[in-house]
Amino acid sequence: MEGISNLLNKTKTNMAEHVSRLERDLATIRTGRASAGLLENIRVEYYGTPTPIKQMAIINVLDAKTLEIQPWDVSSINDIDKALQKADLGASPVNDGKVIRITLPSMTEDRRKQLAKNISKMSEDFKVAVRNERRDVIEKLKKAQKAAEITEDDLKRYEADVQKATDANIAQIDKVIKTKEDEIMKI
Repeated sequence: MEGISNLLNKTKTNMAEHVSRLERDLATIRTGRASAGLLENIRVEYYGTPTPIKQMAIINVLDAKTLEIQPWDVSSINDIDKALQKADLGASPVNDGKVIRITLPSMTEDRRKQLAKNISKMSEDFKVAVRNERRDVIEKLKKAQKAAEITEDDLKRYEADVQKATDANIAQIDKVIKTKEDEIMKI
């Protein structure tokens, strides 16, 4: 029985991790406002090592459209500038030798709608991942029931528990997506 409870806990943890990964991925998608999360996945070639910008500099949101990047090592500012230009943020970084400022342009209505579609597609991928976790654990539970490790009543109870966790995580995904879509569509 302890193996089964560990299996169920691991499955619930994996499902929650899918939701967390979705939230992290969504943080890097540009909305109508400037956010430090936009720079989350940008890596700078720093002494031969790809390094995240957030480990090299302070990132400030000055206003709704402007980000400021202040590197701790001023000699790395040109490397950061190059990485930002390669990242294709839709805005050109302005380097004054000490800080880099990025002023993000307003998004068009078509671009907002396209981002909302992309986010919906992304949410489906994460929902499928959660459902795959459910499928895998139910298969293992059925094998355990066939091997007489658990009873049929236990199987039904565990299946109901897994379904409840699946429904909760899918509802959380829907909530996260709805929030991000509202953020994108807000002008």
